[in-house]
Amino acid sequence: MSNTAIDKTDLTTRPISEVIRQVAVPSSVGLFFNTMFNVVDTWWAGRIDTEAQAALALSLPVYFIITALAGGIGTGSTALMGSALGARDRGKAALVAVQMLSFGIFASALLAWFGLAWSPAIFGWLGAHGSYLDTCLEYMIPIFAGNAATMALFLFNAILQSQGDTASMRNVLILMASLNVILDPWFIHGGFGLPAMGLAGVAWATILLQAIGAVYLLRKTRRTGLLKTNKGRNLIPRPQLYAEIAHQGFPAALNSMTVALGFFVIFRYVSGFGPEASAAYGIATRIDQVVLLPTIGLGVAALTITAQNYGAGKIDRIRESFRKNLLYGAYLLIPLSLPILLFAEPLMRIFTQDPAVIAVGAGYLRIDAFTLYGYVAIFVPTSVLQGMKRPMFAIWLGLARQVAAPFLLFTLFTQILGYPITALWLAIFGIVWTSAAVALWFAHRTIDKAVARQAETGTE
Repeated sequence: MSNTAIDKTDLTTRPISEVIRQVAVPSSVGLFFNTMFNVVDTWWAGRIDTEAQAALALSLPVYFIITALAGGIGTGSTALMGSALGARDRGKAALVAVQMLSFGIFASALLAWFGLAWSPAIFGWLGAHGSYLDTCLEYMIPIFAGNAATMALFLFNAILQSQGDTASMRNVLILMASLNVILDPWFIHGGFGLPAMGLAGVAWATILLQAIGAVYLLRKTRRTGLLKTNKGRNLIPRPQLYAEIAHQGFPAALNSMTVALGFFVIFRYVSGFGPEASAAYGIATRIDQVVLLPTIGLGVAALTITAQNYGAGKIDRIRESFRKNLLYGAYLLIPLSLPILLFAEPLMRIFTQDPAVIAVGAGYLRIDAFTLYGYVAIFVPTSVLQGMKRPMFAIWLGLARQVAAPFLLFTLFTQILGYPITALWLAIFGIVWTSAAVALWFAHRTIDKAVARQAETGTE
């Protein structure tokens, strides 16, 4: 490996601002195109009918189960690999990488079984019945059956991300989003020898494109030198290392799954206001994702920079990264919230012409404009804690923020007091900002304790 490559993968010596740009900018660009991928899916589903669009929206929290587990394993392994790289132990980093992949094989098989067996019950609980349930399953069954492509995409990216390479995933997401514009209508309506598949075509296009992206990332990861399989022998499960990956990865996965659980809770109550409300919330959250994209890469940067510098014992750089990621998030997001407030209805009309859907979605977006920076104030602290091998806080915060508080407040506002759907949006605002305050306090406290331990032991 050249000195230039070594410098680019070492995040412990160069200026923090430079390193944040290296990691965050490609990641944010990639996530933008990933959201555009989802936006295209939503747009084409709307061209089928409102039920298909509502089914795609209702499928979002179920799909989160897959991405949460794959992303959690990848995030936890990134922390382990990054820490090993920061301590200059490439052998340990390589072993974690290979064991992560074999761990992912078992997780993928479990997901396939779970999805194929339990999807009807899950969607039934969410309120989908009859043809609406059939439409939901039409999308999710292929997604669960082909989840190995999703898993591979996340895990190969974790290896690259641990070395500060987020550009490769960016390239994959740009390619996928571009091809999706072609594949979605083709797979939905058929042609050139392909039968019309309806909403299932959206799912199969996703799986195919993720498989193509995984092959590209595999080629990139092989060049890092961290995929030393020893003719397959290193793929044999090592219980102790599996336990390390699980200890770091499952809390991260469970934290992401609390997002899915949160969507379950929200959709459970939103669906009580009709399919139009479900469709409106699904569209509005897509718009949310677009606005948050420039800042989500900051969470990726916080994790990666923290992991390497924690392994190197450079807590001062972790504190600086924490502060600057929050500051950059404010610079980026606060100005972007203004169009959400001012153009809520026109933004909804991009995706639907249904007046009921537009009205509900616009009401959500106007309140959400004041909520958005709160997400940054949650993402950055929890990423820093993950990089410092403190993953459990995110689980407890996630369960409180995504499940317990919404369940209690939504039940109170809509079922006991009989308030309209606007009460749900106001409850989300309060929950997000309360969670942000707790996350910021706990991350600062953890960093201060690490500094104090260094002072006691006399280490750097």
